Amino acid sequence: MIVRPAGKQDFHGFLGLAAQVECWFGPMVEDLGFHHAVRKHLRRSTAIVAVSSGPELLGGLLLAAKAPTYHVHWLVVSEQSRGKGVGRALMAEMMRRFVRGPGTVEVVTFGADHPGASVSGARVFYERLGFAPAEAVAAGPEGGSRQVFRLAVT
Repeated sequence: MIVRPAGKQDFHGFLGLAAQVECWFGPMVEDLGFHHAVRKHLRRSTAIVAVSSGPELLGGLLLAAKAPTYHVHWLVVSEQSRGKGVGRALMAEMMRRFVRGPGTVEVVTFGADHPGASVSGARVFYERLGFAPAEAVAAGPEGGSRQVFRLAVT
């Protein structure tokens, strides 16, 4: 596995990842707003991907890299790659490449009662990386609960 900055050639790979998680996040593949967001991150070099020898992305991450609060806007690992360290590798590269302390890293993920919380393992994933659950935020586009997870960086 190689984790690298994403380029224009990865746009359709991000759509492929989005297709796998629309059941949790709501429609994205046909959403022009999502297309715009991905392209903006690609232009700003704030997108990271994990790849292997095949054409499909193993995972992708979009972030706002502005100190002192860094925001993970989107992190998705392909179905076949979950549980294999891809998400951890994406987060490690993000931390190495972009994050400078003191500050915080924040991500909005599923609320505890959201069906995707246990199926995706997202909450446990962030807790294992040292993030702590924080305040609840507005529901996602599909109507499911959301919560901020926060990591202090020194």
